[in-house]
Amino acid sequence: MTDPIKMTIILPHIPDIEIVAIKGMEHLASYLGISDEEKIGEARILVTEAIINALEHAGDPNPDEVRIEFTMTKEKLVIFVEDHGHGFEPEKVSDPNILTKIDSPNKRGWGLKLMKSMSDDFLIESGQTGTKITMIKNLV
Repeated sequence: MTDPIKMTIILPHIPDIEIVAIKGMEHLASYLGISDEEKIGEARILVTEAIINALEHAGDPNPDEVRIEFTMTKEKLVIFVEDHGHGFEPEKVSDPNILTKIDSPNKRGWGLKLMKSMSDDFLIESGQTGTKITMIKNLV
């Protein structure tokens, strides 16, 4: 097992800022020689969904920042995303229903389901001072 590389990024709330985090994660993967495009592609989706959710749903009308932390080895990627919003009750968020979404003008709402299904391990901690999401993606 390789020694883990850790990178922390504080992202301001500006359009398309998740791209900065994705590029940073891709650079770590390249440095470590990780070339499994399917695994990295899934990690891109995880990062994008987590950051967008943090910025859009933190419960703060003007979220100032989101903290993202990557810990990566050749074998595993740990993605940690934290906001300082009002939190929510994850157990009360129901999975979207494809049959109702097809005919609905609102096609959104798939983020948590995607993150849960694409992660090898997934944890949400949420309370009045914010939300923390930890996702593990096995790379081998």
